[in-house]
Amino acid sequence: MSYSSKDGRRPNEYASKSSHGYIIRDPEVSEFLDKCNLPKAAEDVDVPTNLQFTLEPLENNPIKHIVAVDGGRSEVFVKQDFPSSTLTFFQFGALIFKTEDLEAISKKTFIDPEDIAKLNTIQRYKLTLPTKNILLKEASSFKESFRKTLFDFFVKGSGGETFAETLRWLVFQEYDTPLDEYVLASCPHCGQRDVPLGTKTKKADFTFQCPNCKEEIYLTDIFRLHEAIDDEIGAGGVLGYVTVLVEQIIIVHLIKAILETKPAILSETLFIKDGPLAFFGQTANMQKPLRNLTNFLIEKHNLFLAGLEKSGPFVEHADEIGKKLKPGTVLLLNNDYIYRYILPGKADPSAPYARSSYYSAKMIFKSMDEKIYVVTVPTKNADVVLKPQKSDFKNIDVILSNIQKLRCDMYDNALFPVALANKLVSLADHPSSAILEKFAKTTISKSTTYRI
Repeated sequence: MSYSSKDGRRPNEYASKSSHGYIIRDPEVSEFLDKCNLPKAAEDVDVPTNLQFTLEPLENNPIKHIVAVDGGRSEVFVKQDFPSSTLTFFQFGALIFKTEDLEAISKKTFIDPEDIAKLNTIQRYKLTLPTKNILLKEASSFKESFRKTLFDFFVKGSGGETFAETLRWLVFQEYDTPLDEYVLASCPHCGQRDVPLGTKTKKADFTFQCPNCKEEIYLTDIFRLHEAIDDEIGAGGVLGYVTVLVEQIIIVHLIKAILETKPAILSETLFIKDGPLAFFGQTANMQKPLRNLTNFLIEKHNLFLAGLEKSGPFVEHADEIGKKLKPGTVLLLNNDYIYRYILPGKADPSAPYARSSYYSAKMIFKSMDEKIYVVTVPTKNADVVLKPQKSDFKNIDVILSNIQKLRCDMYDNALFPVALANKLVSLADHPSSAILEKFAKTTISKSTTYRI
């Protein structure tokens, strides 16, 4: 690493302009490069016909409501001098509208602002998390501050039932046959492994007691985020996990509300998430409760749920081979296909793709107007499907038919509700970050103690 000038009195040290020759002439480097393979180009991909099926046209569309969920975040400096301190503002939104309102607008020559307002109905949820060197006044460490802030977000809510009630309903399967306990991977205080959370360790609503150290455990500790944050390094590495996590908790929250008020509406509602139906990193353990819930809903009710990907290797591959698919065709991605054409590696039946993170399966869909979408849809199986067939998905024709109805020409292969939800909740680097930074600096008390 080169030296940099701190006060301008001495010049910066710049990298050598000739040292690359040593790398080029090194036989071990050449030998390594000779062993490498690149992903196959479109002309080298043999799209198997046995993984394809044609979308069946709908005579009657049961979907009357669309719910699109998306989230945005912005990390800002509250203190830039050493030791620097940052926090992150999150904003999540559930955009809800009727399909008849969207269809009515599409038929009009001129669009009235009142018609657009019908499509802008969104429920916003705001979360602020300490990211580095910021402590709650009653906390003794950064990790405790992070845990408590996330827990408070789930417990307090904004009217009606809280996210904590939804999380308990999901994890302990209160929608079906309730579970007596949930095994927490590790205690956030003493590190004790396999801590049982249940009636014997319950202290109060949504809190438990560690049987080893007797310290308080929050229900939200099941996300295991405390395992990936550090008092010195902070929580910057888990921000993406939090975004994906809360987006899907919002979907579960809405499903729970529908089941407890008017279950018939579930059969008329399509839920769309920006991104795949999966959990990543420390929160990957949440895929099992979601798979149990979706299996229950598929068996006992109607479930219309899909995740739409906008970037990544699967989207890039879909763009490459899109011309090989006919309009209205769905290509199911099995384990062999994924590792042969999309991801590096060799397909292993004992270790299928996304076995520990996805509660859905991927597919590439080419709509009748030749738009290309990478879609994830829950499967009817208890585990990851190595070789998915159309019969593994319930309501797949309805889901995909409505997806192609929601096309948006503003961006490549975009969906209207996803694009609109993003517009309503995303936080831009400029001016949002600058404004939020000034807001945070002027609001946080000067008496706050900063620790490393």
